[in-house]
Amino acid sequence: MKSLLTAALATAAGLLLALAASDGGQALTPGLPLMIALALLAYVLNWVVYVPSFRAQTERFFDLTGSVTFQLVTILALVLVQDRDARTWILGAMVLLWALRLGFFLFRRVSKAGKDGRFDELKKSWSRFLLVWTMQGLWVVFTAGAALAAITSGDRAPLGLLGYAGILVWVVGFAIEAVADAQKSAFKADPSHEGEFIRSGLWSISRHPNYVGEILLWTGVAMVAAGALNGWQHVTLISPVLIYLLLRFASGVPALERRADEKWGGQADYEDYKRATPVLFPVGGGSAR
Repeated sequence: MKSLLTAALATAAGLLLALAASDGGQALTPGLPLMIALALLAYVLNWVVYVPSFRAQTERFFDLTGSVTFQLVTILALVLVQDRDARTWILGAMVLLWALRLGFFLFRRVSKAGKDGRFDELKKSWSRFLLVWTMQGLWVVFTAGAALAAITSGDRAPLGLLGYAGILVWVVGFAIEAVADAQKSAFKADPSHEGEFIRSGLWSISRHPNYVGEILLWTGVAMVAAGALNGWQHVTLISPVLIYLLLRFASGVPALERRADEKWGGQADYEDYKRATPVLFPVGGGSAR
C-alpha cells in the first residue's frame, strides 16, 4: 500500500507540474493542454513496459524506456505545436541528443552486465517495481518540464544573452557527462583494473563527474527555456534544483557511495581519495564520512 500510495502521489505531482506548465501554453484539443497530454504519455509508456518487465523479472529495458520516453514526448511536442522558432528547435535538440546518448550508453551497459543491482530486491515486488517505473515517468516530466513548457508555450521570444549562455552551459555539461562515462567504461573494460576503483581523468577531480555534467546540462536547458516561459510556467525552472537534490541526496550519490564503501572502505588509497576528492563539483577538498 505504501508503494501504491507513493506511486499515486508521484503521478499527481507530475500532472500538477504539467498543469502549471500549461499556463498560456498550446492545447492538443479544446480542454486538453498539450503539456498534460505529454505528461500522461510519459507515465502510460512506462506503465505499459512495466507489465512485461515484471512478468519476465527483468530491468533490462528500464533505462531504454526512460530514454525513449524523453525522445517521444519531445518529438511530439515539436510536431504538435502550432509554430516553432530557434529556441524551440534548440531545446528539442538538447533533450534528444542527451536522451539518445545516455539511453544507448545505459542500455549497452545493462545488456553487457546482464542486470542492474539496484533492482535485485525491487523487482520481486510488483508494487515496488511499479513504483520505480512510475518514478521514471515523474523524472521525465520534472526533468524535461522547462524544455517542454517552452516548446509548447505561446510565447516566441528571441534567445537573448541568457539563452546563448544556456547553450554554452549545456555543451559543457553534455561533454563532461559523455567523457566521464567513456572514461569509466574504458577503465572497467581493462582487465588490469579488476577490483579497483577509478580515480583518473575527470574522476580525479570529482567522485561523480557524470552527475556534474547532468546537473550542468539541465541547468543550461532551463536557462534557454526561461525566456519563453510565462506565469505558472516558471515553476518548471525548478528542474535543475530537483535534479541536484535527487542525485546528491537520494537515488544517485548515496547509493553509489554505499556500494563503494562496501567494496573498498578501509583501504588507504580509497580513504585518501575520498578525503581529497569532492563528491561533485571540484571546489575545495573531499568530504568527511
